[in-house]
Formats: sequence, structure tokens, C-alpha cells
Amino acid sequence: MNLCSLAPYFHDEAAAWELMESLRWPNGPECPHCGEIDRATYLTPRNGHRTTSTGAVSYRRIWKCQACKRKFSVLVGSIFEDSKVPLSKWLAAFYMLTANKNGVAAYEIHRTLGVTNRTAGFMMHRIREATKAGPLADMLRGTIVADETWVGGNPKNRHGEAPNDRKRLDARIYEPITPGMKIRKTDKTPVLAIINADTGEVRSRVVTDVSGHTLRKAIAEHVDLANSHLRTDEGAQYLQMGREFVSHETVNHSEGEYARGDVTTNRAEGYFSQLKRSIGGTHHHVSKTHLPRYLAEFDFRYTTCKLSDSERMKRLMRQTGGRRLTRRMLTAR
Repeated sequence: MNLCSLAPYFHDEAAAWELMESLRWPNGPECPHCGEIDRATYLTPRNGHRTTSTGAVSYRRIWKCQACKRKFSVLVGSIFEDSKVPLSKWLAAFYMLTANKNGVAAYEIHRTLGVTNRTAGFMMHRIREATKAGPLADMLRGTIVADETWVGGNPKNRHGEAPNDRKRLDARIYEPITPGMKIRKTDKTPVLAIINADTGEVRSRVVTDVSGHTLRKAIAEHVDLANSHLRTDEGAQYLQMGREFVSHETVNHSEGEYARGDVTTNRAEGYFSQLKRSIGGTHHHVSKTHLPRYLAEFDFRYTTCKLSDSERMKRLMRQTGGRRLTRRMLTAR
């Protein structure tokens, strides 16, 4: 699939429904209620088409499961459920997000697809919800690269804020790695990236601070420590947890060392570079509240960088099931 082959589906709602079914159900209709596959019957409309309460033609394709006798469509139990946006526009948004290396801004979706800016932002967050790794995702094993960065602008560069205003600064600090290093406070958001150097899979997380206890807890949630090798920089926060791995080797950035054989953190540095360029150039600003969803999007794109655009779109489409994101959930404090 590419832009030319998908173009007919962007303006043909009936064809968009059939394409969505083929992408989500490669093995036949799957009932979201009981999980049965290819045991559903398509309910053909008596008059050739369905109409909504306002009299408009509805292209919704309804199926009935022969096991549980319940009706469903391809939207039920997915991020598309209860959405009033035409499915053809959803397909276009999916392609734009998966095909663009730097992501796509909500305002660009608003201009391109002709939806409101609020709707475009909600659509993007729903798609990002599908990019998250599932709760049953396998633990990472092998050579693990871990590094952290800080996302956000310098407070002194913000308009309307005095350079010495410390009211917004929190208690997060850099740990003193080498003697004489200054400890500075900041209200930037720390982000930890965990990359499997063998498979290329990345999982990044927002953390409260960069202390050894916090980073160890975040890494242990995704990595099989007893069967993995850790690669980091010379940060002191990794020394204690490094003893739980099969091996722990570091590169000394302060001495100008960035790679020694397979010991390097360049993969994490490259990921952070792409992340920050995309946030600054495409989205311009990302709030701390929604940053985890943006990280999930960039994790998915980095992990699937070797796939073609069509393969990446198919893979993401199959991850839309079992994910729900309502506006109330999105705006909850």
C-alpha cells in the first residue's frame, strides 16, 4: 500500500469499510464479545443500504456471531468505537502518522482531512493509544542499552518569565557523576529509553527522576535482568543495578569515548535526537501529561523502522483492538 493505491479508499466510504475489515481481520471476522474467528455472518441490509436517524446513508457493515449471537462491526472494541469521523478519514490519518518519519501534527490533520482541530487532536491521541506496547508484551533480553534525557525548554527562554524565576522549578536534579559536577534543578521532564540492541525494539518511559532506585524499577518492568547485558554511560545511577545483569559495561563520555566494540549508547542517543527534532519541528510543544503517548508513537516508529510503510500500517491496525480512549479519559486530571 502507498499513497496512490490508498487514494480511492480516502473518498469511498464503502470501500474504506471493506479495507478496514481486511486489515483488522486477516483471518476472517473476529467477534469482540467472545473472540470467535470466522464464525460470523454479514447482515445484508434489506433495502440495499442503511440510514441513520437523520436519514443519511450509513455504510456501517454489521456482522452477527454464530457462537454468541451478538452483533458487531469492525469498529467495536477498538480505538474507533463510537467515533463519528468517517472511516475513510481514519485511514488517511493512519497512513499519514505511520508514513511520516517525524510524525504528523494535529493541525496538519485538521487542514488535510477537513476536520476540526479538536477532532484532529483526539484522533491522533487515539492512534497513539494503539501504538503502546500491550500489557502482555515479552520482556526484553539480550544486549540492553539504557540512557536518559530531559525533554522541555530552558525556563530562561520562555516569554514573559524572568530569567531568575524559580517558582516553576521542581526538585528533580542531576546526580553528581564526577567530582565537582554541579547539581542543577530543572522543570524539564526526564525520559528513560531502554533499547534492545539485538532486535532494535525501544521502550521509553517518563520517570520522576534519574536516581538509581527509580531507573532500576523502570528497567526491571521491561527487562529480564538475569539474562541480559547492560550497556550505559558512566552514570553512577547504573552501578548498583548493573550488578544484577550478566554483565555491565560503560563508555566514558567525559573522556571522549563513545564506542568500544559493541559497548556504546549511540542507539539511545540517536533515538533521543530523532525524538527531540520531531517534537521541536513538528509538534513544537508537548505537555507533560500527554508525553507518554507521544513516546509510545516514537517507540513504535523506531521499532518498526525496517518495515515498509504498508507493513507498518498493517501492524498498527492489528493493534487497535482492545484499546479505548474516550475524551473523558483524555482530559481527566
